[in-house]
Amino acid sequence: MNYPQNLKKGDTIGICAPSGGIVKPEKIQKLEMAKENLKKLGYKIIETESVRKEEKGRSTTGAKRAEEFMQLLENDEVKLIIFASGGDFLIDMLDYLDFEKLKKIKPKWIQGYSDITTIEFLFTTILEIPSMYCQTIKDYSNWPLERNLIDALRIESGEKILQKSFKKCEKASEVFKLEEPMLTEKVYWNNLTGQKRIEMQGRAIGGCLDSLKVFFGTKYDNILKYIEKYKTDGIIWFLECFEMSTPELYRILWQMKNAGYFKFCRGIIFGRPLFIRNDYDITFNEAVYQILKETNIPIICDADIGHVSPQLAITNGAILKIVSENGKGTIETFLD
Repeated sequence: MNYPQNLKKGDTIGICAPSGGIVKPEKIQKLEMAKENLKKLGYKIIETESVRKEEKGRSTTGAKRAEEFMQLLENDEVKLIIFASGGDFLIDMLDYLDFEKLKKIKPKWIQGYSDITTIEFLFTTILEIPSMYCQTIKDYSNWPLERNLIDALRIESGEKILQKSFKKCEKASEVFKLEEPMLTEKVYWNNLTGQKRIEMQGRAIGGCLDSLKVFFGTKYDNILKYIEKYKTDGIIWFLECFEMSTPELYRILWQMKNAGYFKFCRGIIFGRPLFIRNDYDITFNEAVYQILKETNIPIICDADIGHVSPQLAITNGAILKIVSENGKGTIETFLD
């Protein structure tokens, strides 16, 4: 893997908007607070032109978004890029990125989740550059910072850390109803395949399935070559869903299984789903188990990953050691 230079105090963090932008006054306020909080920690901040713009779900044109992203990648002062927001249309900018040129640029950390999967997954599987699957810039607005946000910065600084599962999480139905997350539900990691204790270790790839599914079979699909290269490490898939029905989930996992994407897989960990429609009275966990049980791959569900806060900082492309037992879990990150 092409590991970025370790982040350190005094470095510059860049902010850009490769998908949606930040335009609502309350979110602009959070952006400003987040920038101030990161400055308190000793970092410099710059943002690109289109961060505070949005029309029809896009901060600007695909070409302009690619240009602004490249500005930060080519700026030697910038050591970390934290994206403004998720969304739906990051795919617009992919055809404007020169991946041969990207291979020659010094690697740096990028961070975000949801639609940001679209660029992070390609950084990992095509450029072999690790990325941070964790919250976007607005979540840095509260002080003191939540431990997962600090953990993301610690990993990006080169620390090998052990993260523990949270005790409480949001209720999925309340996620977009409340201005701030209300952690009212008990966190319980579910060992779906029946083991009392699951311990898995391997090189992590994954993200939001809503975004991942668009790559399969396209010119951006380098998955089989990637997992073949790192088969000795073993592969851990981390997956989560924003919005889909359980039959759609079933079909996507069927496609991944039959495409060979779970070859060399030592385990799969699913985050808590957000908007899931249980068609045919099939639940999320039932759909996962029905389609993957014959693989004999250890599977953990309902982990602290994704859209239902809080989420742990998952390093796409790093070696992860994940343990789940008695409803609790740990994730240890190795930048090897």
